Amino acid sequence: MNDFQAENRIILASSSPYRKELLSRLQLPFDVVVPDIDESPFPDEKPAATAMRLAVNKARHVAQNYQNAIVIGSDQVATLEQMQIGKPGNHGNALRQLQMMRGKKVIFHSALCVFQQSGPAPVIQSENIQTEVTFRNLPDAELDAYLRSEKPYDCAGSAKNEGLGIAIIERIDSSDPTALTGLPLIALTTMLRNLGVRFFQL
Repeated sequence: MNDFQAENRIILASSSPYRKELLSRLQLPFDVVVPDIDESPFPDEKPAATAMRLAVNKARHVAQNYQNAIVIGSDQVATLEQMQIGKPGNHGNALRQLQMMRGKKVIFHSALCVFQQSGPAPVIQSENIQTEVTFRNLPDAELDAYLRSEKPYDCAGSAKNEGLGIAIIERIDSSDPTALTGLPLIALTTMLRNLGVRFFQL
């Protein structure tokens, strides 16, 4: 177990099993609290602004009930030619998404917020990590077979890069390798360090 200060309780404000798995890689104790917020984008809202607003709102909402806790909020918005691409929800929608994206570059905005309500003023750290993903120009039959195999219907952009989805991707460009999966750990560890969280026993 890492050296961890009891007052630095960490809470992941998310219902995502992918973010939970990523955060567990840091080997720090944490709790999960699902934020009850409306995640609909505002009219004419820029994708990066949507992702950041939701990441901050998730963290703020959960932090209201956990004084002094370090609360992590994150949200991701995918965009193709400035059009937001959400979670498909079913096979038909996912196939249409992949058909639109094949042979093209899709931008994933992975917004992160670390929020701590300590004292009269909260400490808020936030960053948007942008990942550019180029999809292979694959025929419908391969896209359909991929979807039936992995069923990534809860993923924005219909592709799990940590699974078989990597086979339909040609290139990934990002400063933070876990951002595309949903939680940018390089940015997160920097923010946690700023709050005194230690990762190694010395």
